[in-house]
Amino acid sequence: MLMLSTMTMIIMIITIVVMILATLLSKKTLTDREKCSPFECGFDPMNSSRLPFSLRFFLIAIIFLIFDVEIALLLPMIMIIKSSNLINWTITSLFFIFILIIGLYHEWNQGALEWNE
Repeated sequence: MLMLSTMTMIIMIITIVVMILATLLSKKTLTDREKCSPFECGFDPMNSSRLPFSLRFFLIAIIFLIFDVEIALLLPMIMIIKSSNLINWTITSLFFIFILIIGLYHEWNQGALEWNE
């Protein structure tokens, strides 16, 4: 019993020493202003907060969320193909993809996917 508790203490000490060494060795000493400052919404937080906000960043975030949700809805549709009626599954899937393609075409037609600033 005494040997088991000593072994446990030795393993804990070795683990703590390795964690401390890993923390000390992984610290980067070279830092610059850009890496230390947060980057949010395309503007520098160190400047005045009254600068005009670029809506381009907001639009890109919304488009990303839409297509992220699209993937979350398409993956279960693939998983249920064996347990559903093939005709109903095909019609539903094609209708869903058609709506997404129309939305993508609309964003492309409006110029939201071009980054020219």
